Amino acid sequence: MEKREIEESRRMAELAVEALSAKKAEDIRVLDISEISTLGDYFIIASGSSRPQLSAMRDSVEEKLTKAGYQVRAIEGGDDARWILMDFGDIVVHIFDKENRLFYDLERIWRDGKEVDF
Repeated sequence: MEKREIEESRRMAELAVEALSAKKAEDIRVLDISEISTLGDYFIIASGSSRPQLSAMRDSVEEKLTKAGYQVRAIEGGDDARWILMDFGDIVVHIFDKENRLFYDLERIWRDGKEVDF
């Protein structure tokens, strides 16, 4: 992958983290999966404490990345969802309620990814 593409993916991830933080997301984790998967470069995992908060987090990420010129490929999970998946191609954002985050434990499944701190 070219340096420019890597920097672009990282910028997308940084914007997503900013958007999640703005809505008081909890326990935001960024995993660099670029060397272990073709699904994308980064998985971003975050938790919220209520369904309205999860929806606000989803809307914030979509708005911030869209304004920056990035297109969402798919969003799974509506206003009543307890796990929302947002696919932006190079990054995938997972927004969970606390119970489902513990149950699905993506950090364990993707433990070969490198945790990144912005």
